[in-house]
Amino acid sequence: MNLLTIFLTSWGVGFSGAIMPGPLLTVTISESAKRGARAGPLLMLGHAILEFSLVAALVLGLKKFFQNPVFEITVSIIGGFFLFWMGYGMVRDALRGNISLDLSVKQKRPVIGPVLAGILVSLSNPYWTIWWATIGLGYITEAWVSGLTGLAFFYTGHILADFTWYGAVSLAMARGRSLMSDRVYRGLIAVCGAFLIGLAVIFVKNGLVKLI
Repeated sequence: MNLLTIFLTSWGVGFSGAIMPGPLLTVTISESAKRGARAGPLLMLGHAILEFSLVAALVLGLKKFFQNPVFEITVSIIGGFFLFWMGYGMVRDALRGNISLDLSVKQKRPVIGPVLAGILVSLSNPYWTIWWATIGLGYITEAWVSGLTGLAFFYTGHILADFTWYGAVSLAMARGRSLMSDRVYRGLIAVCGAFLIGLAVIFVKNGLVKLI
């Protein structure tokens, strides 16, 4: 992948993961109702700090494996299949109407600040760990071909996706009304799911080509 491709696809994959309902979305909705539009960016700051630390740890701890063909092939194929599974599930649930963007969630205000909450809520989500162990690691492996510059483009695209989505949700809550209908939301989920399926094919294809 060239640098622009790394940036754009990492943004797309990151956005696809960000818009799925989960604990971080719930906390963002709750905090935004109380703190206003700044809650989303503050939560994402904590999330960004955690993910930057994780990327650095992966690079420092696994750097020697990145140029190992067996490692690269394994990560590409496993990450690709996980991407396909995730994308298929998104498209299926969107078409069945099983997904809803509920902006009416109300929770008590946590005693910790939004930055720390962004870190702790992310860590508490099993999906976050699975994502980085498969898709995230696969992307780091691909980006490392371009060295630290590739990693910078990957991380920037990925984290901008989180700030884009959660910033929009936070703004919607601050205004006291939903800016997106369930129908539009499901359509967005379906498009992102199809995008993940396409990217999954690329990941698996790259792994199989190197295997052959």
